[in-house]
Amino acid sequence: MYCCYADPEALVDPDSVYPIRPECKEDAPPTRFKPMPGKTLSARRWHASFSPDGHLDIAAVLQRIQRGGVHPTIKGAVWEFLLSCYDPNTTFDQRDELRQSRRLEYERLKSKCKEMEPSVGSGVVITMPLIQEDGRPVETFRSNNSPEKAPETEQPEDVNGNAEVSVSDAKGPTQTEKEEPLIKSEPVNEVVVQWKLSLHQIGLDVVRTDRSLVYYEEPLNRSRLWDLLAIYSWIDRDIGYCQGMSDLCSPISILLENEADAFWCFERLMRRLRGNFKTTATSIGVRSELMILSNIIKEVDPKLHEHIENLDGGEYLFAFRMLMVLFRREFSFVDTLYLWELMWSMEYNPNLFAIYEASNGSSGNIDGMDAGQTDGNTLKKYGRFEKRYLQAGQGGRVNHPPLSIFLVASVLESRNRYLMKDAKGLDDVVRILNDITGNLDAKQACKEALKIHKKYLNKVKVS
Repeated sequence: MYCCYADPEALVDPDSVYPIRPECKEDAPPTRFKPMPGKTLSARRWHASFSPDGHLDIAAVLQRIQRGGVHPTIKGAVWEFLLSCYDPNTTFDQRDELRQSRRLEYERLKSKCKEMEPSVGSGVVITMPLIQEDGRPVETFRSNNSPEKAPETEQPEDVNGNAEVSVSDAKGPTQTEKEEPLIKSEPVNEVVVQWKLSLHQIGLDVVRTDRSLVYYEEPLNRSRLWDLLAIYSWIDRDIGYCQGMSDLCSPISILLENEADAFWCFERLMRRLRGNFKTTATSIGVRSELMILSNIIKEVDPKLHEHIENLDGGEYLFAFRMLMVLFRREFSFVDTLYLWELMWSMEYNPNLFAIYEASNGSSGNIDGMDAGQTDGNTLKKYGRFEKRYLQAGQGGRVNHPPLSIFLVASVLESRNRYLMKDAKGLDDVVRILNDITGNLDAKQACKEALKIHKKYLNKVKVS
């Protein structure tokens, strides 16, 4: 008799692929995603989607992902295409050549960073400031996995229980004593100073990121994440490093075995999201998405929007976290991976690879860039969400609101009854939204987001 679980890959429990530390299981959100035979993109179907010379049938892949996600064994390889690291309409040889070129470029960048800060690539995670604002070195050093011997005197501990290690000479002046330097310092390079000032914040975030996963019990895995973020901070001078980036980079670092491949995949993800992290003296970039969210709710659910405004929540700051880290706190680790690949498959635009390549490798925004035109023969190569913009006559640009904003709108709509009845202030709004953690179905959330998107486009078109 035919067994619906004939494909052995379908029997893999995702939680066993990304295991949770035993002491953290009780607090971890439950995982809902399970590979589904006949729906989830399996390794067998993935490999069958390539022609003999390597051209990928991206339309079939997108369709399968939108039905049931990606099997854990192939997520990394699939994500590289979803994030437009590679063009499906190329051969194996062409992609291998590009991959090798990128790996060499990454090693060059890493060597450059290591020249400026030897900790890069050394297997440690810096969690203390290396330099002061004026560029002078700080005479303290701590790494959460440094092999250095602690001093004989007892040292104070930080909130994580890590001892701070002083490196000052016992016979020399203390750090608080003033002494004229014997050697005049070199002129300060402000770009390098700003980069070095960010490194300890990266370290502080790295040791907190996904710490419930067994994967990060290995110090080298933490140091790899630190390296990826430190090097990205160096190449993206306008943005640098901001809190939240470690949450976005961590899954990619885990899924892609080669460090250079993981770096370029993260860099492509940041092409989409970096605008949210761009700050000025008076604002942060994500506020533009919050304004769009406000307009969407105002159009599709005027009563809810009015209620939120009456609670002094018209700026929708309670949705800040969801947009900044793409729902990392609302879903389990496994379900976050599932949600992201659903989103990216629905947002897929086959022209983005060429756009990224045309920008000469810079980590600039793609807002306002032409995403090209299409016809009936190529429409199937677009994700369902992106296809809606094309059909609405808005597909020529790539700066339209992303699916993540409509996902937040779907979350608000799913809690409409509680928000309207129980929310008497913003604290109540936050409490009600916090209750969704572990209680959302990723696929259903995407379906509802598409419905809101369609309703919104229709209303905007009419107005």
